[in-house]
Amino acid sequence: MRRTYSQIDMDERRKIARWRAAGLSATVIAEKLGRHRSTIFRELKRNAFEDPQMPNLSGYYCVTANEMARERRAKLRKLARFVHVRQAVIERIVHGWSPQQIAGRMRLERHPICVSYETIYKFAYSADGQAIKLRRHLPERRARRRPRHARRRHGRRFSPELNILHRPDTVAERKQFGHWECDLIQFRKKFGKANVTWANAHTSPWQRPRRKKARGARQANRLSDRTGPDPSASTEADSQSHSHWP
Repeated sequence: MRRTYSQIDMDERRKIARWRAAGLSATVIAEKLGRHRSTIFRELKRNAFEDPQMPNLSGYYCVTANEMARERRAKLRKLARFVHVRQAVIERIVHGWSPQQIAGRMRLERHPICVSYETIYKFAYSADGQAIKLRRHLPERRARRRPRHARRRHGRRFSPELNILHRPDTVAERKQFGHWECDLIQFRKKFGKANVTWANAHTSPWQRPRRKKARGARQANRLSDRTGPDPSASTEADSQSHSHWP
């Protein structure tokens, strides 16, 4: 079943202020208004007036709460009023920045006009954003943005069994020579469907003798008998097909 939401209006805010002054809890107010209690808790938290110099004047006032909510909704129009901010946001989205990165960079650089990533998402899916097909440059490239209750964070991409902590002790403590150490690097998908580079580093004390005489060959054989075989010799052939610890 599709969920529908409606913003709290001025009439409801008058009732909330009156019942709050009478000492009613947010749960009781929610039942009287036919709202979910989380809606009332959020309203009291976001739109309550706070005076740090005179705390006795702090509280929930319907007129002040309605003005604070109106100003918050007007943040979406920042990208419509300030052309240079809108153009900067569009350019960064086209170049692969996510709305979270853009909003975070603006706060980090103390930009005089900051917008949240929710504002950027709303702009991307608004009529102006759809006109320039801005959603195609977003990370998920969805035709429509999912409702907030349907969004969820992705879990782990790798199973716990492949954690590096489960590698053998001989590998973790580097007691043997000849083991492979590799890093998987995945590039941006716009360069291809599966651009993965395997950068490996191989260390071994062994060297292939060149034109050794009989005496040198006998010395090499004695050294091999004393130290044991090179562990990399047996894994070098099938290293291309193994990307995790056995």
